[in-house]
Amino acid sequence: MSGKKIRMERILDRNSGKTVIIPMDHGVTVGPVAGLIHIRETIRSVAVGGANAVVMHKGLVETALKNRGGMGLILHLSASTQTGIDPNSKTLVCTVEEAIKLGADAISIHVNLGTEGEKSMLRDLGVVSGVAMEWGIPLLAMMYSKNRKGDDEKSVKIVKHSARLGAELGADIVKVPYTGSPEGFREVVEGCFVPVVIAGGEKIETDQDILEMVNGAMVAGGAGVSIGRNVFQHKHPSKIVRAICKIVHDGSTVKEALKELGPKG
Repeated sequence: MSGKKIRMERILDRNSGKTVIIPMDHGVTVGPVAGLIHIRETIRSVAVGGANAVVMHKGLVETALKNRGGMGLILHLSASTQTGIDPNSKTLVCTVEEAIKLGADAISIHVNLGTEGEKSMLRDLGVVSGVAMEWGIPLLAMMYSKNRKGDDEKSVKIVKHSARLGAELGADIVKVPYTGSPEGFREVVEGCFVPVVIAGGEKIETDQDILEMVNGAMVAGGAGVSIGRNVFQHKHPSKIVRAICKIVHDGSTVKEALKELGPKG
């Protein structure tokens, strides 16, 4: 078994082959928002809920070490800030070698297509995937479209292109927005030869809406989820993670998963 396969098993559930990833890299982009201020508590909470892996920047590793339980560690290599001239243009802030030295089980990189920085981000993805292949460490590519023509960035056509692009440039897992329906997302999954997980996106109004989205992705053949603020800003992060895991790993219905949140959610 190659090093990459061994590390993949640290971020994918061995029984279901699926994953529940909680990204917590938002502090670099927007600062210490709710849910990330007391990040040790949040990390501990999502670990208790059964998350498979957490995404964070290199400076948080020591903070997370004693709190992440059995969760896999995915080190995020790229960044930008909301206060920058071009927030959609991501730049590399960590190397594959640094991530390995810090004990990462996998690495991730963010690419925004349809932006002025697309050329640089695609080059970075290609270079990073090559180094990751050499070291045998899995790569998660977060693929988004920010099309300047005003096209819907969640359209099936755009999302399936984004997913396929990430896979063809060497990603082992791709993260893309959910297209809104199982039928549409099935096209995304069928058009991509590596596991596809959905992003959580902006804050969602109700727990049922979150779980309906998760269920739709799984029905379509998705490999799991990578949900940030809809977990770490939830009033009960451990409970919402447990509910998501019920759907992703156990094949539970939305109604069954909602029971994990109690009568009032």
